[in-house]
Amino acid sequence: MTNTKDIIIKLKDVRDEKGLSYNDILELLEKNGDYLAKSTIARVFSEGSEDLSFRYEETIRPIANALLDIETIEDTDDMDIKAMKSLLKYKIQRIEELEQQVEHLKSDLSSEKVKYHEKLDKERERANKSIDFLKEQVAYKDKRMDMLLEAVFEKDKMHKEMLEKLLKCSKCNKYEG
Repeated sequence: MTNTKDIIIKLKDVRDEKGLSYNDILELLEKNGDYLAKSTIARVFSEGSEDLSFRYEETIRPIANALLDIETIEDTDDMDIKAMKSLLKYKIQRIEELEQQVEHLKSDLSSEKVKYHEKLDKERERANKSIDFLKEQVAYKDKRMDMLLEAVFEKDKMHKEMLEKLLKCSKCNKYEG
């Protein structure tokens, strides 16, 4: 696969061969509905630019399309240009396919997120119901314990009263003098 470095070298060759100025390239870009800053074009065609990093879609592709007219392979094009045009067409097609794949994956991810959130919501609802039930049970048990404790206190009170009466009763107490 040819890399961006080779494409930039070929673009420089085409520019030199056609004798195009930066303004000429700007005009060709505008005809294709693209726009790049003149400084960007100058950087692409500067000495040693093939070793720099450029974004293919935003920078290299519009220039290649303007200089090479990659949409049409002509008989007058030499073998290198034909190969470059074919390669660029392939890259464009592949980029479009990958962009579609990304969109499809984003859609799938969105759908999976919705399913996950729905599942999470159901699980949260089930857990909340369980917590509410357990809270009711604890409150019910607390109420029963309070009633039981109250009954024990009442029984103790009655037991104490009976014991006091028993101890004060002279008929019940034989050993009192």
